[in-house]
Amino acid sequence: MKIQKDKLIIMTTVFIDVVGLGIIIPVLPFYVESFGVSSFIVNLLFSVFALFSFVSGPFLGALSDRIGRRPVLILSIASTALGWFVFASANAVWVLFLGRIIDGAAAGNFPIAQSYLVDIAKDEKERTTNLGIIGAVFGVGFIIGPFLGAMLSTISPAFPFWFVGALALLNMVGAFFFLPETHHNRTVSEQKIEINPFLPLLRAAKDKTLRLRYFAFFLYGTAFALMNGIFSLFVKELFGWSASVIGYLFAGMGIILVFNQTIFLKKIWLKYFTEKQLEVWFFPVMAGSFLLMDLKNPTLFILGIILITFSQSTLRVVLSSAIAKAGGANRRGEVMGTAASIIAASMIIGPLVGGALFVRNLHWPFLLSAVLLLVAFWLAKKCCENEKISQPEKVEVMG
Repeated sequence: MKIQKDKLIIMTTVFIDVVGLGIIIPVLPFYVESFGVSSFIVNLLFSVFALFSFVSGPFLGALSDRIGRRPVLILSIASTALGWFVFASANAVWVLFLGRIIDGAAAGNFPIAQSYLVDIAKDEKERTTNLGIIGAVFGVGFIIGPFLGAMLSTISPAFPFWFVGALALLNMVGAFFFLPETHHNRTVSEQKIEINPFLPLLRAAKDKTLRLRYFAFFLYGTAFALMNGIFSLFVKELFGWSASVIGYLFAGMGIILVFNQTIFLKKIWLKYFTEKQLEVWFFPVMAGSFLLMDLKNPTLFILGIILITFSQSTLRVVLSSAIAKAGGANRRGEVMGTAASIIAASMIIGPLVGGALFVRNLHWPFLLSAVLLLVAFWLAKKCCENEKISQPEKVEVMG
């Protein structure tokens, strides 16, 4: 089937991106260590990609609205391949940064892939289900990536990055020959596409339809990024668990994520709840998960991990779906790119704040995450109430 082939290429694109991210976790510190740099430089390499993703996200999304999804997606995949090849062939620290900058400067894969799957959706339910597919692929890639990185690194520290670059190159060839354009109702706008990433964000802040949801999305991303930066240190400090146990935890979270996106999202969440209910009430569930993880009890900690994986993966899908719907067909790439930029900004800010708080008190980052999510809950509730007042909609049980 045509749509199945389209989805397969998009899923492959996201999968390669996530596998690359997963490979970084066990391999990058050891690879960078051979250049004689400090741990600060290692963390900076993570941040520089997020920074350039923040810069490029809105621009690439708006460009895909103007010229189509296909050419921008192919350009983005090519950038990923080139970035990994440069990173793998580095003979100096500045070349390592150059590789991450090249990848981040055209890191439109994820938001454009989301826009693509929204374009081919026949209705709202399929739109949300398609976005859930990306989440499931993300989970599978995050399970496979760390194991694959550890295995390939036995050949050489740089080999995993050559491998991912080659996968991205093959993916680009497949997209070039087999991926059709889906955004056909393009309008030629006289307005210039801004290069400055802050201008689309300022316009978004003035958008009465989207600004509350954007802010809630930012708080969601920051709360989760706060945990990502200090998770391993927290677990080691509180429970004395080893690196291998932490690896199993990440793999378990990936399995839950896949299970949630492939089964629960369609069979439970979208069947028995509306998207607005999911968007609002998973925020306090996620906040409660952080509080459980912050207690000095390993059983409650594991329970918190399970709940947070269900809640964060569902929230990301329904928030992305709501943003895509609000943007409409002609602005979908722009708003999805802006959402990706917001998440990139949270990935820059979250680890920095989490690390600073962790030095003072190891419990503070999780408490702050819970507070941010409760604020996001209030914003999401207010946003949905405003939409209900401005445009009453018929409640429909999704089967």
